[in-house]
Amino acid sequence: MTTSSARRNIRELPDELISQIAAGEVVERPASVVRELVDNALDAGARQITVKLLAGGIRQILVEDDGSGIPMDELPLALKRHATSKIGSLHDLESVATMGFRGEALAAIASVSDMAIASRTVDDAHAHRLDARSGELSPAARGVGTSVEVRELFFSTPARRKFLKTEGTELAHCLEAVRRHALARPDVGFAVWHEGKLVAQWRAGSPDQRVVDVLGDDFMSTSRAVELSMGPMRVHGYTGLPDAARSRTDQQYFYVNGRHVRDKLLSHGVRAAYEDVLHGSRQPTFVLFIEIAPDRVDVNVHPTKIEVRFRDSREVHQAVRKSVEAALALSRATTPAAGEADPSSLASAWPSYSPDGNAPPSGVQAPLSVKQQSPLAWQRPADASPEQRWAGWPQADAGGSSSFLASERMPPSGLGRASSDQDRPTSFGFSPDALRPAPAATGGTSSGTPAADQHEWPLGRALAQVGGVFVLAENVHGLIIVDMHAAHERIVYERLKAQLAHERLESQPLLIPQSFAATPQEIATAESQREALISLGLDIDALGPTTLALRSVPLALTQADGVDLARSVLAELAQLDASDVIHRAQHELLATMACHGAVRANRQLTLTEMNALLRDMEATDRADQCNHGRPTWRQLSMRELDALFMRGR
Repeated sequence: MTTSSARRNIRELPDELISQIAAGEVVERPASVVRELVDNALDAGARQITVKLLAGGIRQILVEDDGSGIPMDELPLALKRHATSKIGSLHDLESVATMGFRGEALAAIASVSDMAIASRTVDDAHAHRLDARSGELSPAARGVGTSVEVRELFFSTPARRKFLKTEGTELAHCLEAVRRHALARPDVGFAVWHEGKLVAQWRAGSPDQRVVDVLGDDFMSTSRAVELSMGPMRVHGYTGLPDAARSRTDQQYFYVNGRHVRDKLLSHGVRAAYEDVLHGSRQPTFVLFIEIAPDRVDVNVHPTKIEVRFRDSREVHQAVRKSVEAALALSRATTPAAGEADPSSLASAWPSYSPDGNAPPSGVQAPLSVKQQSPLAWQRPADASPEQRWAGWPQADAGGSSSFLASERMPPSGLGRASSDQDRPTSFGFSPDALRPAPAATGGTSSGTPAADQHEWPLGRALAQVGGVFVLAENVHGLIIVDMHAAHERIVYERLKAQLAHERLESQPLLIPQSFAATPQEIATAESQREALISLGLDIDALGPTTLALRSVPLALTQADGVDLARSVLAELAQLDASDVIHRAQHELLATMACHGAVRANRQLTLTEMNALLRDMEATDRADQCNHGRPTWRQLSMRELDALFMRGR
């Protein structure tokens, strides 16, 4: 037998209960209080903010600033719900330019703690202190600015207090809250004290120095400057090299108009930029600032203001992805790390690669990064002639580009050097004319490469091949070790992407079609995804119920194993259904094609072919990693080599 519960009357909640409910959204832990109070201090124009904590902020949080202060007659109003000086109309709400604006934080904090505010303006003879619990207003001693003291957080809601972690954990969260503000405001000094001891301090200074102070020298030395303006939006900051990726997301910071946010759209944009240079589940590091017109972003999405909503989310996603891609496109060999050069010098060369307007000499292919208008990776001296400035890029012989397939083979030893093979390196690959314009004849090449050019090449000059896998080269810094398959895979992949961006991949019909036994799934995939295969340069059709015929292959991969390539692409396409999914997966398919088209291990190369590989690496975007995110080369400096042999000891 069940009984219906008695009906309860609808009634208004008491103000105190309303504030405590709101506090559940705004105040999660001591770090939430620190974040809100520092927001208010920054809005007041503070230039120095000090945070003092006891027991990780559970027992006491004191935030002091030197801002404009609060007039005595406005102190009681500051503790009321939805009372704020930041906005006054709907128009103000739609163009918020301050950190705080909701007017909830102080009231919410006061409802779950014992709080007091002491403040003084420049016009006051002395400060005034307001006790939030009793409402008592009394004189106090302090300079111009505001002090907010929060004691015994959650004392009035013991159940909430039980959910807090240890003092050390809560202190770490408070430090992170201040660190996020410090990264965005290098013009403001921050200090954090715990139990009477200074645990963190960041002095006001330049943006670069603040990044170093907060994230360390290692972050700056392994990151690239990011700078991109796109319409009403600007993206700038630093993004880490793939080699510096971490297992955690603890060094990922997004700021929108100076406000730290967490946004899946922004995270996806960064991840898309790293998709073919990051290995496995590694996490990139970055500090990215997005400046956008306030009326194009809604910050009134969540009480903590940690989430935002963009008017044109696709525009923001594209800007983030393109800015990070442009920074990652440059090779470590040709571009100094952010900590080694003034980032402004990088931005100043953004679209221009030829200071005097000289085009590359006839027969020279400019690197992909130049075509895509990303910052110049490597410049010749300004006083050099056009021919000298472009010396070292892959260049044509009198009869056209050469290929390692037509060159003489290395000795069978696997470690060799051909003294007679000293011609300037040309294009390294399987079909060099497939993805670049036919070069004009230059009337021949020099019989040797000047020593000066060797030292100017970032990846140096090839010395030998080891084990049929690695290429050894010497540059001005020491020894270069290159994984030839990984490096060539990246070169092929970038050329395929460049061609696909403008048109479908050109195909080369086979003189004699290659037939091969196929599974029912492969035959079904070949028939249902024929248009996708054609767009990738593969013409595959059925000869019978168990046989497929390969009639053409991508022009860039004429030397690859066609049947093996066809099977790999069919296996990828078998997992995709709709054409829009295929479009999004094109780069993944191109990566598969590039892997099968790249030079294999144990392939003996001549010095000309090795040098051509190095030159193509210097002219290729993202050449530091293969398509799977693994490194393509490593540098051993002379100091490291000396240490291996204990020289100088």
